[in-house]
Amino acid sequence: QVQLVESGGGLVQPGGSLRLSCAASGFSFSNYWMYWVRQAPGKGLEWVSDTSTTGGLRYYADSVKDRFTISRDNAKNTLYLQMNSLKPEDTALYYCASRRTGRTRIVGQYEYWGQGTQVTVSS
Repeated sequence: QVQLVESGGGLVQPGGSLRLSCAASGFSFSNYWMYWVRQAPGKGLEWVSDTSTTGGLRYYADSVKDRFTISRDNAKNTLYLQMNSLKPEDTALYYCASRRTGRTRIVGQYEYWGQGTQVTVSS
């Protein structure tokens, strides 16, 4: 049974930091591109970042570049998102997702999804 379980969300003040984790099981994690996607209140899904199977390639949306860092530990089947200098506009439900073949920013093409973890940035 495939599972992606996100954790690490919470309430943080502007300028603060959070580290999200996504624990994967039930599939060959090291063979999948991994993604972070978010959904702000009342808005659609937004691609945030992704990383290649080895973690050697990393991509970011312009809105989070230089503030967020994606990483993965294939030995632990875990994906991470380090979020620094958080802004109120980063408030969203954050999902991890995976895709076996190739890289895409089209979120509808991701195969597996977690249930999401809420990040709220507010003073």
